[in-house]
Amino acid sequence: MDVVREIQNPDQGWMQRYEVVQELGDCFASVGEYENARRCYEKAAWLEPDEAGPYVGTGVIELQQGRVEDAEVAFRVALRLDAGSSRAHAGLAMIAQQTGRHREAFEAYLKSLELDSNNLTALLGLFQVSCQMGTFSQVIHYLKVYLQMHPGDCSVMFCLAALYAREGQDGPAVEILRDILSLEPEHTDARNLLEEMEHKAAHVNQE
Repeated sequence: MDVVREIQNPDQGWMQRYEVVQELGDCFASVGEYENARRCYEKAAWLEPDEAGPYVGTGVIELQQGRVEDAEVAFRVALRLDAGSSRAHAGLAMIAQQTGRHREAFEAYLKSLELDSNNLTALLGLFQVSCQMGTFSQVIHYLKVYLQMHPGDCSVMFCLAALYAREGQDGPAVEILRDILSLEPEHTDARNLLEEMEHKAAHVNQE
């Protein structure tokens, strides 16, 4: 590929810009071209040795390919370069979650969201870990914060409704589920949960 040859050629002017090479790596990673992405991240790290981005990108593709130890090394290098990297904390959280260290994953997801409450990967990861641990108050807070910025995100709305239902807060859960169905009438999970909750409410009223 011509782009890859340009990455490897130090004389290409436009490929001497860190932002361009880093973004190209992210593009390759998003479509599963991991070797090209890795070359971009290596070049980006050479251009800007103190930037965390290339190491976060490398960690993501290593994790996607199942090389957990290499991914953890990359994320930890990123955090040494930038302790405020939300994506690096989320990466370590995903590794902890995959290896059954739920408390560690929970804390790392929280740290990621403290740094960037708009990090959807960390938010959904925190939701999953919270369900595994039975701890919901903090994830409810971050789901609500995220929805203030993205009020029509039905996937996050459903997570919040499910947590409200699990916590016995039927009123808010039903309200959110109805909002989801007004936005996405074919949202099967929301329709099923709403029917379940309405059936439960009708049964209680009959008693």
